[in-house]
Amino acid sequence: MLTENHGLTFSPLIVGCMRLGVWGAGMSTKEYERFIDECLELGINDFDHADIYGHYTTEAEFGAVLKRRPDLRQKVQITTKCGIKLITPNRPNHKIKSYDASAKHIMASAEQSLKDLGIECIDLLLIHRPDYLLHPEEVAQAFEQLKKEGKARYFGVSNFTPSQFELLNAYTPLVTNQIEASLLHLDPFDDGTLDQCMLHKIRPTAWSPLGGGAVFTDTKDERATRIRDKAKELAERHKAELDQIMLAWLMKHPSGIIPVLGTSKSSRVASAVKAKAIDLTHEEWYELWQASTGVEIP
Repeated sequence: MLTENHGLTFSPLIVGCMRLGVWGAGMSTKEYERFIDECLELGINDFDHADIYGHYTTEAEFGAVLKRRPDLRQKVQITTKCGIKLITPNRPNHKIKSYDASAKHIMASAEQSLKDLGIECIDLLLIHRPDYLLHPEEVAQAFEQLKKEGKARYFGVSNFTPSQFELLNAYTPLVTNQIEASLLHLDPFDDGTLDQCMLHKIRPTAWSPLGGGAVFTDTKDERATRIRDKAKELAERHKAELDQIMLAWLMKHPSGIIPVLGTSKSSRVASAVKAKAIDLTHEEWYELWQASTGVEIP
């Protein structure tokens, strides 16, 4: 399994922060603090943000914990993303939802994230969505300036196609592509995304690794039902939980996919950590693939 990311080291799993604030759990500062501590106790120190989370409020809520507990800054690794402009009272100058990867927007977003998080340097800064008007030289210059000023250590992208990644990577070294990948979203396995990650020796991170939770609900969706039935069968075989099997399936891929968990409960993080110990066989992996596609592979 590939482990090199041009010097950047990830924890086995990443905690996504999107649902910690007003977009989900609505945590208080003390609840954020307790959650962060519990994740660290589980060996998970990567926290994934984006400027837009909570309508531009979640970074500051997380930052309030770091201000309260300065010792945590040396213990956590912080990823944040920029490039999406939401319509919200918190950004009254945004007229429509759009993507903006201009140097001006990248620099301004990074500065605001640093301020909101209360930190001096972002560990990993990602372009959140591919801007159709992206100029690779301009993005490279912004990244170089941020690195030179000590405001960001590493850079990457999120939701980029292989060709979009290749274009920007030709101008500035990218350390990851955060993509949607799960048993309910197989595109990266076929469209060249994961092949490209292995080619460049970078580990992809995967948002919505459990497919948005459809497998865990009483759904009438035939695909989700097939996956649930097969995953339950394998869970019994491996003495594991349903979510652990689904995560183990992702992590078995040789690109070294790192799931970005969307939970606000440390108990779910603890469950996910145990997935690392599950070694699905080659055939078991394809059993789940077939459950997802509904057909035997060609």
